[in-house]
Amino acid sequence: MSADTAGPTGLTTDSADAASRIREQRGWYFYDFACSVYSTSVLTVFLGPYLTSVAKAAADADGFVHPLGIPVRAGSLFAYAVSMSVVVAVIVMPIVGAAADRTGRKKPLLAAAAYVGAAATTGMFFLDGHRYLLGAFLLIVANASISVSMVLYNAYLPQIAEPDERDAVSSRGWAFGYTSGAFVLVLNLVLYTGHDSFGLSESDAVRICLASAGVWWGAFTIVPLRRLRDRRVAPGGEGAVGSGWRQLLATLRDMRRHPLTLSFLLAYLVYNDGVQTVISQASVYGSEELGLDQTTLITAVLLVQVLAVAGALAMGRLARVYGAKSTILGSLVVWTLILVAGYFLPAGAPLFFYVLASAIGLVLGGSQALSRSLFSHLVPRGKEAEYFSAYEMSDRGLSWLGPLVFGVAYQLTGSYRDAIISLVIFFVIGSVLLARVPVRQAVAAAGNPVPERI
Repeated sequence: MSADTAGPTGLTTDSADAASRIREQRGWYFYDFACSVYSTSVLTVFLGPYLTSVAKAAADADGFVHPLGIPVRAGSLFAYAVSMSVVVAVIVMPIVGAAADRTGRKKPLLAAAAYVGAAATTGMFFLDGHRYLLGAFLLIVANASISVSMVLYNAYLPQIAEPDERDAVSSRGWAFGYTSGAFVLVLNLVLYTGHDSFGLSESDAVRICLASAGVWWGAFTIVPLRRLRDRRVAPGGEGAVGSGWRQLLATLRDMRRHPLTLSFLLAYLVYNDGVQTVISQASVYGSEELGLDQTTLITAVLLVQVLAVAGALAMGRLARVYGAKSTILGSLVVWTLILVAGYFLPAGAPLFFYVLASAIGLVLGGSQALSRSLFSHLVPRGKEAEYFSAYEMSDRGLSWLGPLVFGVAYQLTGSYRDAIISLVIFFVIGSVLLARVPVRQAVAAAGNPVPERI
């Protein structure tokens, strides 16, 4: 059938394909809308300070808790739990990526990962008293689940967007996520600041905010599950569970045939480790080192969400003019300046914290969205899920080193300022590695059409 031949619905083939693609794109955006509330309300705002307070309540006279008999400074528990969640994700993601590629059934796997994570997040309502082990366990399950689900979510991008659309589609996905994060944070702010008028204690309000993120995640996951569709794959191959790690090793061996793709992945692994650690530890830094109250932290993160929507869309436009690589490199310079400024930030000064939050918002969504869309150009056709499994290990899965460095720095020095400044190295090394990747050559080497501007 020629490109302009009418199909059975009366639409031309191109028109029907475009309409189907747009429908899937709109459904795809809604998974960001669903799960980003976990990343903002739970991981960035409430859980870090709250779990730290629960651990401190259970700590001994020297400020240590002893999970499995191991002495851990209470202030490091959250960072270590985040790091452990990544180890769990690393074990599971290759199995899921192999299953998705071998069966072509991404949707059931996406549903399973999403609802396990949503259930664990909802279960955080029961985190009170001295139950720091319960909190750490639920954090590990929820954080690993969102990482696994994002492997499958990201793997849809090359299938639902043409090469020249991907920067825009990826940026819109992030914008949807930050929009939902901002909306729910407004509701959280109302509940938290007015908890007395609602007949709730401060702890009750925090636990409701945590649990509501799980309910939101589960409810809005229905939209992408209804609109996204699975593609057929050629039959054959080993069972996915047994071959998961073998598939990962095969993927890494295959990447040796695409060394420029591997070079980009290495650069992304390094600088994104810094991004993820800043996101997850910012509220702990604000509450424990700067002495800011929870209302200030919620308001600051709300500001990040609002500006991140504009930042993601604006950086998408900059990428059309200057290319994704140059735009990402510019954002990494800003990230470095943010950490240096954060180190010198005076305690008890909300205004300066808001200024820093504004800078984070302007670069956060865009740097992540453009990294995702840039990588999608470097993936050989038919290997989306397995390559995005490796990508997700960089995005979330191998982002264990930053939290570990942060936690160890605090454990050794007792200073969150020393912990936060240690993250500069991730952005400096990541920038150098990215600058050395010839992305146009990398796209061509992967067998994909090279966009006019990249």
